[in-house]
Amino acid sequence: MANRYYHGPRSDHFDGQRFFHPGLPASDKTILDLLRWKILGTRTAWPKSVPARSGLHPPAHVEALLVTAIGHASLLIQVAGSNILLDPVWAQRASPFTRTGPLRHNPPAVALADLPPIDTVLLTHNHYDHMDLSTIKHLWDVHRPAIVTPLGNDTVIRSAVAQAEVKTGDWWDSFLLPHGIRATIVPAYHWSSRGLGDRRMALWGGFVLETPAGVIYCAGDTAYRDGKIFSEIRERFSPISVAILPIGAYAPRWFMQTQHIDPEETVQIALDCGAQQVLGIHWNTFSLTDEPYGEPEERFNAAVRSASLDRTSMLALHPGDTWQPQTER
Repeated sequence: MANRYYHGPRSDHFDGQRFFHPGLPASDKTILDLLRWKILGTRTAWPKSVPARSGLHPPAHVEALLVTAIGHASLLIQVAGSNILLDPVWAQRASPFTRTGPLRHNPPAVALADLPPIDTVLLTHNHYDHMDLSTIKHLWDVHRPAIVTPLGNDTVIRSAVAQAEVKTGDWWDSFLLPHGIRATIVPAYHWSSRGLGDRRMALWGGFVLETPAGVIYCAGDTAYRDGKIFSEIRERFSPISVAILPIGAYAPRWFMQTQHIDPEETVQIALDCGAQQVLGIHWNTFSLTDEPYGEPEERFNAAVRSASLDRTSMLALHPGDTWQPQTER
């Protein structure tokens, strides 16, 4: 089957048709695995509505650093006068369908109409809870941002927004953003797909932002696996001022372990990459997996205590939370 998104040379993580994790067993799950999970899983029902702050009006520009949690993995990162959206999803469902699929349990913290001028959109991969084409189309129509994403995702984006300015790159490729910020695509242990037959045909990853306010590591979706990439990120970019890491969508472990970290692994990644401060995301908006509502934060906080880390610098962000780095006392 030909790759429908990307045509490029083979590499240590691209075989000419699909991307993969070099030196590691395949993480793909079969239809039988999926059926086993869905039939035998023990998903706990969430509340119909999860309380969260909404109706926020972020400032037009921030000279230092301000992070606003829109919901799930969507963040507004304002730094050095630049406005950056990470994995923006304003859709009601994280799904290819409008009438079925995971439904939002809280509204986006900032309405699309209330966003400040957006300079850049960073997209880690093409799963529906991270890449919403209707949101991207609105952002392009209103803000004309540069879009930066791993290889192959430009094809997906241009299927809905033909004129979008999309810059794609491989792991470790860097891009200069407005206001002197440099964004580097970094590896993640995950996968990609928009439908049937396109698994791993577009690349996935995270981002490291080198900014006047410090280095920001946005992991995207990732497993822990052998942990090597997190130590390498530390070697290349240390010191990391803040790491933005997922804490949710991890159960059951037999199914999710090769694609999503659990809260204890979140803390281990923080230690591996040497992050001075950590923000936990990817929870509390879409019910994607089997863990109960609220458990990701409880387990994350317990893991922070167990590692004797400063809880004030290791926070689980709720939708609508805003965060600024700690200052010297």
